[in-house]
Amino acid sequence: MFAKNVGSIDRILRIVIGLALIAGFFLNTDGSYRWLYLLGVIPLATGLMSTCPLYSIFGFSTCPMKR
Repeated sequence: MFAKNVGSIDRILRIVIGLALIAGFFLNTDGSYRWLYLLGVIPLATGLMSTCPLYSIFGFSTCPMKR
């Protein structure tokens, strides 16, 4: 559907950060802004799909160039 525009290092970082934020949601049970941890779904999804809509809008890519 979308062209891949997220490189391997960027992809790994997005997945790790997304998982860490989601884990924070379950570990921080009494926080008043606990729901903000659910924003970790965004970097997790973009990392798993290897595409970022904002990268597409701005014409940015961290994928290696094809020769």
